[in-house]
Amino acid sequence: MSYLPYVIGAYAVFALVFLWDFLAPRLQVRRELRAARLRARRERKPAATPGPATELNR
Repeated sequence: MSYLPYVIGAYAVFALVFLWDFLAPRLQVRRELRAARLRARRERKPAATPGPATELNR
């Protein structure tokens, strides 16, 4: 009886979980930084304000 398939599977699962544990925080940081930059850009750009009120002419 050989445990080789079990050991290979266990190491494969370990490698996938280890890779996800490495990548997930970095992806979250990138997503949060992008959201912060977009929010800062929206707040920096002045809203479209209407001009001075004038009477309509026909």
